[in-house]
Amino acid sequence: MALDILVIVVSYLLGSVSFSVLFAKLLKGIDIRQHGSGNAGATNTLRVLGKGPAILVLLLDVLKGIGAVWLGTWAGGWDSWIAVSCGIAAIVGHNWPLYFHFRGGKGIATTIGVMATLALYPALLAGILAIGSIFITRYVSLGSLIFVALTPVFLLFTDFAGPVLWTSIIIAIFAFWRHRTNIVKIVQGRENKIGSKAKGGNRVV
Repeated sequence: MALDILVIVVSYLLGSVSFSVLFAKLLKGIDIRQHGSGNAGATNTLRVLGKGPAILVLLLDVLKGIGAVWLGTWAGGWDSWIAVSCGIAAIVGHNWPLYFHFRGGKGIATTIGVMATLALYPALLAGILAIGSIFITRYVSLGSLIFVALTPVFLLFTDFAGPVLWTSIIIAIFAFWRHRTNIVKIVQGRENKIGSKAKGGNRVV
């Protein structure tokens, strides 16, 4: 029990490392949460810092999710509740990082790492469709929502254990709630498209 709690806490602390904030401080001496969309994630890093830092942030945020699930797997085994709990803890850490006054991103890159580790093929199929939607619409937020929505649907047609399916549903609900303002803006046609500058009033607090 003590080990379970320890690995969940460590996963949260791992998720709390906000590479977007760190790179913005290092490269430009700014708080990225005060620029662009105000979100501490890869998309806003692209907008504020450029492609190179954005790709690096994306990869590192994905690795946080992978590392957390592997840590939980080491403690509790594959498809165990401890493994999925560590994945969720990393996402929570990314969104509300201890080291940065609990103001982080929206957790999609870390979610990709978590779900790809727990259920590679369902996550891969959902990811392909999500990327396709981004290419067509240029809405990263829409692609993110498609990914988290379709992953549990595809999991229904597999034999993955209950913890993985329920975790994917929890993550999807969580992601839709985190993107609630983006959903409104997509409906109203005010959402920022990839490659565009953030519109006024889009800063996330």
